[in-house]
Amino acid sequence: MTLISLEEAKLYLRVDSADEDAVTGSLLSAAARLCVDVARLTDEQWADIDSDKTRSDRYSTAELNSVRETMRVAILYTLGYLYEHREEADHHDLTLTLRSLLFGIREGAWS
Repeated sequence: MTLISLEEAKLYLRVDSADEDAVTGSLLSAAARLCVDVARLTDEQWADIDSDKTRSDRYSTAELNSVRETMRVAILYTLGYLYEHREEADHHDLTLTLRSLLFGIREGAWS
């Protein structure tokens, strides 16, 4: 499972053609990595979240569902921001917004 597929990302961005698949895929990867970093998740935690598991040693089913929902929103927000502001993105402002979005799951805040 991938939390957000390329097709979902294109649908979210309202991109109809395959012309921008490489750019969209690249921005999706960057958005996911930025959200993982801002949330202070380890690679192992992210692997659990980005998998098809229903529970793990780290998360209960309810926690996984909650974290996945929050991460989906944050990644899609970031993807949209990066796509729309490719030339003049304000990464500081984006990071501050992501901190607010991801506050509830940021490592150290609830672990």
